[in-house]
Order: sequence, then structure tokens, then C-alpha cells
Amino acid sequence: MTSNKLSIKDWDPSDRPREKFKQFGSAYLTNAELLALLIGNGTRELNAVQLMQYILKVNDNDLNKLQQQSLEQLIRFKGIGTVKAIKIKAAFELCKRIHYRGIKSKTVVKDSNSAFTLLAPDLQNLPHEEFWIVYLNQSSRLIEKYQLSRGGITQTAVDLRLAFKRAFEIGATALILAHNHPSGGLRPSESDSQLTQKFTSAAKQVDLTVLDHLIISEKGYFSFADQGLL
Repeated sequence: MTSNKLSIKDWDPSDRPREKFKQFGSAYLTNAELLALLIGNGTRELNAVQLMQYILKVNDNDLNKLQQQSLEQLIRFKGIGTVKAIKIKAAFELCKRIHYRGIKSKTVVKDSNSAFTLLAPDLQNLPHEEFWIVYLNQSSRLIEKYQLSRGGITQTAVDLRLAFKRAFEIGATALILAHNHPSGGLRPSESDSQLTQKFTSAAKQVDLTVLDHLIISEKGYFSFADQGLL
């Protein structure tokens, strides 16, 4: 980073993020300006907007990539301490919750594509593996999507008992399993296939139905149901 700092206070009032926000609304601000409002200030070398422009550039100007940054990764940027990193992560989490609440009450998961659309924001572009379950009622209407486990780069542990316990707690009758492949590949491994069969067999014993198991990556998804593997 080069030292090219001009304090935001020295900008023309019409260019300052807060003044622009008050006068024109949030839609008139760039991503960097909105993020700058969250962190408040920058470093000795860069003001808040310049700092966020730099961080966005490192993330290919992709908000989704920035969202996937962990607290530890954000803190590595000079000028982003723990408090600022938490503010950024909290803002992204609120966005996810607003989006999820808006779709929850009306979402019917009728096929693999609708399940992928529901889960992609949570599972695509992660640096580690996570296992999620979509819980549905008898009308295939969404009750909840639930992160069952989170693991390392190549695998995550899955506890069937916890998965079924949650289903009973919320009154679900059907499940869709999903996990991501950080490597980007979509071909199921032998352990993926074994886990799917284990889930399917166990669910039948407690009057639950496993409708599908999706493997998700930035390239798309693989559906066990679509391939006739359930």
C-alpha cells in the first residue's frame, strides 16, 4: 500500500460518505464507502474509504469473497483490528439473516435446483467443509436450514443423532443433506456415498425421509437424487 492519504474531512462535503448517505441514500454509495462507514477510520497512510478499496481489491472486488474472510484473515489487514473485523462480519451476518427470513415463510423446496439456490449462499466459496441440513414439512415447505457441523479443508464430522434430534424438535418430516467441497470438485467420494446411505437407512427407522444430498462448490452442485443414487 502506498501513502496517499487525504482525510475524508478534507473532501468536498458532497463526496463524504456520511453526507452522501444523508442527502441521497445508501444506494448512492459504493461498496467501499458503505464499508468505510462501518469501520469509521483508516490508517496513517489510508483513509477509511481507501483502506476498504484496497481490501476489496485483494478480494477481487467481490463482496461474496470478502464475506467468506474469517476474523483472523480480516485482522491481518493493517488498520483492521478485532473490533472493525467483528463489525464487518456482523454486517454480513445481518444481511444473510434478512435474506433468509424473507424466503423462509414462502419457500417450497421442490427439486435439487431450489435446494441449491437456498444453500449456495452458505456453502459456496468456503475454504473449509461444512455439512448442512434443510428441514421440510409434509408439503416440502422450508422449516429450517441448519449447520450440523464444520470441519477442515477436506472433511467434517457428521452426527446423525443430532440431525434427527433437531428434526423432531421442529417437527420436520423430510431432510435434504448438503455439504461443500472446498477443492471445487463435484464428484462424490466413497465416504460421501456411504454417509448418504447411512443417513437414508437410519431416517427410515424413525419415519423421516432423506430427499436428496447435494455436494456444492463454486462450480455448481451434484445431486444424489438426480443421479438416482438414493
